[in-house]
Amino acid sequence: MPTDIPERPAALADAPVAAASSHPADGAVSLPSQAGGRAGDVDSRQVPETAGGNGRAAGIIASMAVCQAALMVGLGLLITGPAAGVWPLTAEDGVTDGLERVRTATLDSVSLVVSEAGNTATVVIGTLISCLVLLLVPRLPRWREAIFLAVGVSLQSLVFLAITEAVDRNRPDVERLDASPPTSSYTSGHTGAATALYAGLAVLVLHRVKGPWRKVLAAVLLIVPLLVGLARMYRGMHHPSDVAGGLLNGGLSLLIVGRALLTGPHVPAPAPSGEVTAAPRSAPPEQPAGRTTVVYNPTVTDDAARSALRQVLEDHGHHGAAFVPTTADDPGEGQTADAVRDGARLVVVCGGDGTIRAAAEALAGTDVPLVVVPCGTGNLLARNLGLPVKPAEALAMALGGTPRRIDLGLIEGDGLAPTHFTVMSGAGLDAAMLEGTSDRAKAVIGWPAYVMAGLRELRAPRMRLTVSVDGAKPLRRSARMVLIANTGKVQGGAALVPDARPDDGLLDLLILDPRGPAGWLSAAGSLLRPRPHTEGRPHTEAGPEAKAGPDAPGSHRSVEYFTFRRAEIRFDAPQPRELDGDPVAAGRHLTAQVRPGALTVLMPARGE
Repeated sequence: MPTDIPERPAALADAPVAAASSHPADGAVSLPSQAGGRAGDVDSRQVPETAGGNGRAAGIIASMAVCQAALMVGLGLLITGPAAGVWPLTAEDGVTDGLERVRTATLDSVSLVVSEAGNTATVVIGTLISCLVLLLVPRLPRWREAIFLAVGVSLQSLVFLAITEAVDRNRPDVERLDASPPTSSYTSGHTGAATALYAGLAVLVLHRVKGPWRKVLAAVLLIVPLLVGLARMYRGMHHPSDVAGGLLNGGLSLLIVGRALLTGPHVPAPAPSGEVTAAPRSAPPEQPAGRTTVVYNPTVTDDAARSALRQVLEDHGHHGAAFVPTTADDPGEGQTADAVRDGARLVVVCGGDGTIRAAAEALAGTDVPLVVVPCGTGNLLARNLGLPVKPAEALAMALGGTPRRIDLGLIEGDGLAPTHFTVMSGAGLDAAMLEGTSDRAKAVIGWPAYVMAGLRELRAPRMRLTVSVDGAKPLRRSARMVLIANTGKVQGGAALVPDARPDDGLLDLLILDPRGPAGWLSAAGSLLRPRPHTEGRPHTEAGPEAKAGPDAPGSHRSVEYFTFRRAEIRFDAPQPRELDGDPVAAGRHLTAQVRPGALTVLMPARGE
């Protein structure tokens, strides 16, 4: 059985529409939106976007900004609350006092100049001039880079304003060399704005400029925000953690906008006059007519999307494909079973993970290949198979790939008939989160809607359960979430269950039970840390209150992993449950087992 599942390429988002705001706060920057669509080639030639594409891109940026603001506010409340008496925060007064003691007239003048590099007027003017240069100086205007810089700086400003409204922190108790603005000390607006502008320019220098001096110039630009932060501390305006928060806020703003713009899809530029273009690729072999069936979810696959998919199929020799919609009563299993019964040699499924799961139920154990076309919110199977998240691109890449067999999970329980799943199944927090996320929220902001619903469920009581893995002695556990995984990656490329692979003949079990802020931090660190894959045995990440030994009285584990072929889980009380992102009836019992190589899928060829 092959084990070379490719890594998922970075998800590509459409270009966003810039946001705008104004506020005279410390370092908060307001910029007008930049007009224009998405850059379409390696020279940033601008290709106009449709209104729908712009709206979707703006929604992605907005949803990620909400997550960014929530993170920054949460850190601020932690700094001003439970962590205020914890080192290194307790040492911050000593730092500001020390800087006050070393002040000189020369350093006062230098720090004033450096501090002004992050001032609102300086950053606004610097951003506007940089955008004008990007649009007017090159032979072809660099719309993509200009919008990246403008939106990055504007996003930092908007999040800064949200932070100062939610977090109230006094400035250092030292003599201040500047007038105190009416905003909180957390975060440093000067530092955040300087990070967005100068680090954004450094990214553009590294991204577009050629020559041996580009790294030196980028390094100089990256140093500027650090100097601004140091100057703000020297002048008594901010604590060190305020400056660190400003650096983080500006950096996250650039990351969000950069992922949407600078890693976007490129269209080859037309060849210069007189230059010979490469010969076109030979036409793909003709496929038997009527042997390809496309099962699609009509709520997420509109006429334009179906037309684009039909064209891709035609380009790859799949003529006369039958398009069959799913219904509220049948999300795809019946349509797929009918296609197999009618002799389909290939089934293309367009929808979210729920639609894919329903089709896989009908294809399990057959040799008919499945083509996954992600059109839903999570699209986790597509991500784990290394497919792009744009439907037409995913279809083209899969049709150019090869058939491979992957595993399926088979799960059953009280009130739950034996059912296959392709990605993950579970109970507890994740199921409650999925159940609490409205279709409207998913349609408006995408997968971050799940995060917002999950935050509401954190106060739910933890579960008590008994788990038995491959016939071993049952173990008693408490948990916030129990997750059974055939694949390990979730949105954003994060490896929630790093060892889970869809072709290893095993399933993975994650038991998550953090307690308190320290427990959640420990769990987050555990989930991000690589770990050995130990078949049939738990790999445990202990929480802060763990005792010596895995079975010691009162021991506690924030994160536990098991690999297995068959597992039984019994809960002391009924729990919400889910299958591949779809809530199912609550219950007290789950039995899961692996079906190795049960599903054939078309996957990108190696090296793509």
